[in-house]
Amino acid sequence: MSANLSIDVCYALPDAQTLISIELAPGATVQQAIEASGILARHPEIDPHRLKVGVFGKLKPLDTVLADHDRVEIYRPLIVDPKMARQRRVDKSRREGSVEGRKWLPKDSR
Repeated sequence: MSANLSIDVCYALPDAQTLISIELAPGATVQQAIEASGILARHPEIDPHRLKVGVFGKLKPLDTVLADHDRVEIYRPLIVDPKMARQRRVDKSRREGSVEGRKWLPKDSR
């Protein structure tokens, strides 16, 4: 067993993904992994003060201690609220007259 942790740090944009593999000492945190990877220099649009990160899809604080073969993920802010996006899709379906959009209307207005 190696003395260092093998960690992947990833960040995805709509058209490109960055995956950086690094080795860190045991007891390293998410923040140390991000700093050691150099991903902040590679992607200046990442705001380190408003950073949301996770390990394998689970939101984690920056002081989380990593385990061997963890994948640190840096999340982009949402452009649209998911509830609002869903409501827009339903409204569009209703306007277009689809059965799917009409099924949520009261029976007397179908």
